Amino acid sequence: MLVLVLGLLLFLGLHSVRVFADDWRTAQLARLGEGAWKGLYSLGSLAGLALIVWGYGLTRTAPVELWSPPLWTRHLAALLTLVSFVLLAAAYVPGTRIKAAIGHPMVVATKVWAFAHLIANGRLADQVLFGSFLAWSVVLYAASRRRDRAAGTRYAAGPAWRDAAAVVLGVAAWAAFAFWLHGLLFGVQPFGR
Repeated sequence: MLVLVLGLLLFLGLHSVRVFADDWRTAQLARLGEGAWKGLYSLGSLAGLALIVWGYGLTRTAPVELWSPPLWTRHLAALLTLVSFVLLAAAYVPGTRIKAAIGHPMVVATKVWAFAHLIANGRLADQVLFGSFLAWSVVLYAASRRRDRAAGTRYAAGPAWRDAAAVVLGVAAWAAFAFWLHGLLFGVQPFGR
């Protein structure tokens, strides 16, 4: 569990610098330059992600069961992750009305994804992993929206076809992940055979 927690601290800590130490971040950007800052940030993030993956894998050898989720939570999790994938796609399709309304659809996608996995998994490692991501995304979203309001940032809404494209891309990515990649990468088939 220690490796998982260290990975979460490194990964989520780096992704929280703008929230908790924005002046320090600005100073480092000025001192190092954008390229060097992004390079160090990326290396640290990859190290954190590697520790999370390794640490989570280690917890599978001696799982600590906290509760046994009812079957309906799996169905709800499938629906919520579908929403999460559509939100994630809306973050990358420029000019969606989804982004105009939400502001930061990737962060909301993370919230929905983490919540979905929290309710459908009862192991201690799951609660630590997904609970950490949920708490982080709640804080990050609030800080990001506050920053947007302070700066007067508005996200332009384009034509409806952009939202349709985000929905189609999100559903396609969700289907690929749910029916193939999740089992391949994590050994768990959401729609098990």
